[in-house]
Amino acid sequence: MQQDALVYPDPAKQERYDRAYMRMALEWAKLSHCRRKQVGALIVKDGMLISDGYNGTPTGFPNACEDENGLTLWYVLHAEANAIMKVARSTNDARGSTLYLTHSPCKECSKLILQAGIRRLVYLHPYKDPSGLELLERGGVVLLHLDPDLA
Repeated sequence: MQQDALVYPDPAKQERYDRAYMRMALEWAKLSHCRRKQVGALIVKDGMLISDGYNGTPTGFPNACEDENGLTLWYVLHAEANAIMKVARSTNDARGSTLYLTHSPCKECSKLILQAGIRRLVYLHPYKDPSGLELLERGGVVLLHLDPDLA
């Protein structure tokens, strides 16, 4: 059974919650040790926050995300990947959920989003390559780009 992408039938109430969760994702992004870009992610299902994540290195690695030239290290995990992996370690699942992401996903993370069953993506800043968003749209994920000035 495919769950409706909206949690609240009242669009004004949905927008208030979307903006509130995005503000939380922005706060979560501040936990990242990455210097080039700090990204935050929240997964919400049935009106409950079920997971969170931010970009950074794998557990047990030094927190530095960039090399001496300022380039992102290849093994840095994206915020949405961290959030999805956290759900995978729990007793919950992301089917039918909404992902709040401060930056739209890359194409690799978009595959994870589809496989996790996330039905809705709310994001602020578009990623340089739109392939991820295009894949999600083809996969039936509802996309909502919030105005960063109003978040």
